[in-house]
Amino acid sequence: MTTDTATAATDTSAPVAGQQQAPLYLVDGSGFIFRAYHALPPLNRPDGTPVNAVLGFTNMLMKLLADQKADAVAVVFDSKRENFRTQIYAEYKAHRPEPPEDLRPQFALIREAVDAFCLPCLQLEGYEADDLIATYARLANEQGRPVTIVSSDKDLMQLVRDGIRMMDPMKNKLIGPEEVAEKFGVPPEKVVDVQALAGDSVDNVPGVPGIGVKTAAQLITEYGSLEALLERAHEIKQAGRREKLTTFADQARISKQLVRLDQHVPVPVDVDELKVREPDHRKLIDWLKIQGFRTVIHKVEAELAEDGRLVDAAASAAGALLPPPSDAGQARAQLNNRSYAPQPVEARSGDFVPVRPATVEYVTVTDLDTLDGWIARATEAGVVAVDTETVGLTPMSAKLVGISMSVEPGRACYIPLGHVDPSAPAASAGGLDFGTAPSAPKQIAVEDAISRLRPLLEDPAVLKVGHNVKFDLQVLRKAAGGDLRIAPLDDTMLLSYVLGAGKHGHGMDELAVRLLGHSCVSYDSVTGTGKARITFDRVPLDKATEYAAEDADITLRLWQVLKHDVVQGRAVTLYETIERPLIPVIAEMEMAGVLVDPAVLKAMSADFAVRMAETEAEIHRLAGHPFNVGSPKQLGEVLFEEMGIKGGKKGKTGAYSTDSSVLEALAEQGHDICQKVLDWRQISKLKSTYTDALGSQINPETGRVHTSFALALTSTGRLSSSEPNLQNIPIRTEEGRKIRRAFVAAPGHLILSVDYSQIELRLVADMAGIPALKRAFQENIDIHAMTASQVFGVPLDQMTGEIRRRAKAINFGIIYGISSFGLGRQLGIMPGEAGAFIKQYFERFPELQNYMETTKEFARTHGYVETLLGRKCWIQGIQEKNANRRAYAERQAINAPVQGTAADIIKRAMVRLPPALKDAGLNARMLLQVHDELLFEVPEAEAEATSRLVREVMEGAATLGVPLVAEAGLGPNWDEAH
Repeated sequence: MTTDTATAATDTSAPVAGQQQAPLYLVDGSGFIFRAYHALPPLNRPDGTPVNAVLGFTNMLMKLLADQKADAVAVVFDSKRENFRTQIYAEYKAHRPEPPEDLRPQFALIREAVDAFCLPCLQLEGYEADDLIATYARLANEQGRPVTIVSSDKDLMQLVRDGIRMMDPMKNKLIGPEEVAEKFGVPPEKVVDVQALAGDSVDNVPGVPGIGVKTAAQLITEYGSLEALLERAHEIKQAGRREKLTTFADQARISKQLVRLDQHVPVPVDVDELKVREPDHRKLIDWLKIQGFRTVIHKVEAELAEDGRLVDAAASAAGALLPPPSDAGQARAQLNNRSYAPQPVEARSGDFVPVRPATVEYVTVTDLDTLDGWIARATEAGVVAVDTETVGLTPMSAKLVGISMSVEPGRACYIPLGHVDPSAPAASAGGLDFGTAPSAPKQIAVEDAISRLRPLLEDPAVLKVGHNVKFDLQVLRKAAGGDLRIAPLDDTMLLSYVLGAGKHGHGMDELAVRLLGHSCVSYDSVTGTGKARITFDRVPLDKATEYAAEDADITLRLWQVLKHDVVQGRAVTLYETIERPLIPVIAEMEMAGVLVDPAVLKAMSADFAVRMAETEAEIHRLAGHPFNVGSPKQLGEVLFEEMGIKGGKKGKTGAYSTDSSVLEALAEQGHDICQKVLDWRQISKLKSTYTDALGSQINPETGRVHTSFALALTSTGRLSSSEPNLQNIPIRTEEGRKIRRAFVAAPGHLILSVDYSQIELRLVADMAGIPALKRAFQENIDIHAMTASQVFGVPLDQMTGEIRRRAKAINFGIIYGISSFGLGRQLGIMPGEAGAFIKQYFERFPELQNYMETTKEFARTHGYVETLLGRKCWIQGIQEKNANRRAYAERQAINAPVQGTAADIIKRAMVRLPPALKDAGLNARMLLQVHDELLFEVPEAEAEATSRLVREVMEGAATLGVPLVAEAGLGPNWDEAH
């Protein structure tokens, strides 16, 4: 998929049939600037001037020139904010914040970059860059020249037409008429009308209140144009919509003037003069040297060397522009002014050197004036690291104790909110309200702190950084009464995760040692351990500040390192389009929870207790006497000594092994007692883990169970559920399915379950390129029957259930690298016969075996495998000398790209669903994600519409060589819906 996209993007440079003129590339310079600024952490050149945006811009420009080999390029910038649109509507873009302080000095340097590459640098007073781009695109198009607008700005999509396309430089993706229609629901020529109706909160284009893009597209499609719609607004049946269109008609017309680009502005340079000129390499390298861009210089040198044009200036410019690596240890030794034990730091490369403060300053904030000062500094900085301290680790029940913030490396504060007198008895302390005890230390009330912090936390111009920020988001929202909308967010845990899933841990303490060489203050050193441990609200403020402020400080420093590494590691798209936007989605799911009927659980527990007693009695009868079935030691003695069953093996403890694999093998040999023990264990586990435990996990305030999803735990990108784990409820047995009956819909609602059908088999067919399997999915043929027919040579009309079952077992087993022994046990046949089936399968589908071998070799060479969406899944043990461990790693390597791609796809669907539901005016709430399944609570009246929309979004989450199919079900509880 990635290769196809890259190829398509490069093909834009090819002239359209019948056109001989050089294509023109119009670069949205202003868009490049802000993308570059937010993509890289703060970075200063040797004289202290900030240059992170300059570096990002330079790299993007070099990539464009290298990839497209363009003959005509121009970079277009905005001029001053005042233009003809502000004369039409004074509030246009009035809410946009001023550029960050560290970005302002970079504007001039970025224009210098364009000049250093000898490219036209264009802007026009009184107009925006988009207007200039629109005019040049029209002029070139009228000459028959193909035009590519290098931008992802939705406002420029109105220009797309035959001969004019856009290209998203970050995604390397073409945007043509079809892509515009997919985004807006109308062709490019009608985009302006849709935007005029929907408005734009970012640019403060008013539009018509209550009408989103989807509704606007429907209306424009139905009535043809904005003017026709407004003239016939009286015909609209919906009273509310009719009234809005009538009341705000003039506002819609003004909005159209604001969003419509002017394609006839005076151009500062004639369109024929927009050509790429050979840069003065000496001048370019000198300019790069001033900025300290060592890696960029090396790239330029390499290109010159390939062309045989390496100049002396290039060699002289390659000197030490940044502190040599040997200086890094000395810099780390001055990390802070407290006692410090040097730690090994992971070797890294690139232009970015993280800021390492010589001293640290951690402040306790106990009054609103001081808090206001920190808020002001955070607002000015544009980036603030935030962390919360609580009593309890479950967001829905945790008590907020304090908040820490950091605005620059080495400087942070802690705001205590709920500390109590450390000497107060624990029992009384636990019942105190936040800070209300007479002996509690001086601190700010929670309500006052949240009130002051709210504008900062909700400010779209200030990036809030956290480590596992989902937890902090939920705790702060709960403390604010649920209406706090914190954005935008960055998460250092997820930045680490997209770089090293399965390679290393992503905890803050581990990352601090590995990336910063810093050992953090431990939680145990502050709260104690064992019976002497105290809750954080009882920690003295000086110790609490040392611990909590450091958390925020280290989070900010990690963000600087990891934000840079994500760019270097080519993981930006994965992070920005999947992991980062998923944070608030998962937070909302967890806070919504799922309704559980305690009466159903109680009845199931009673039923399971009876079933356990009956099964236990049967086991005792088969054994000849009573014993503790739950004791592996007693069970082993009964089976292998008293009953004389063959196959018993003792472990190091001297007891016989009676794990499930041993009992399953014995049960297959006809030992009924072993099957009964397996049945007893399953019922016992269901009772203790679910029917007994779930009742105690119902939140008394909401009446719901609120599971927690780990976002950075698995090596494949899958989410993991805990407290309680709702992803592992067994569904292959009747008893397991009964558990799902306890998960019910609220009154007036239904449970909607939508899951991908055979997604991993579809991915195997696509990723391995197996024509027969791809064709079966494309033609909606029974994949298991087709496989049986292909492998065993049985015509479809003579297919038996047993033959199909064998093919199904092979289909699913192959994905996980099943052995002949494993398949034989599953089918109840000898390993030799099962091995013959597997051999036949590979002979019929040689592409699969080739894919598996190629994947294993890639893993051995690189240490990881990749999903279709670019996630690296690191494989531990792939080079192991031990054959069993190496074989296990190889099975992981084969499965991880498939399972990881499936995880990426459903995550992408989850990100897209909330806005899609909102645009459609639907009120469903997403409750759970269980591997390939999503669960919703839906108002009964909206059930069918929601089902259709969710299926549509899920099936459109990825474009493969085979169709994605999502199957939906509705019911009063999870079991009936599924």
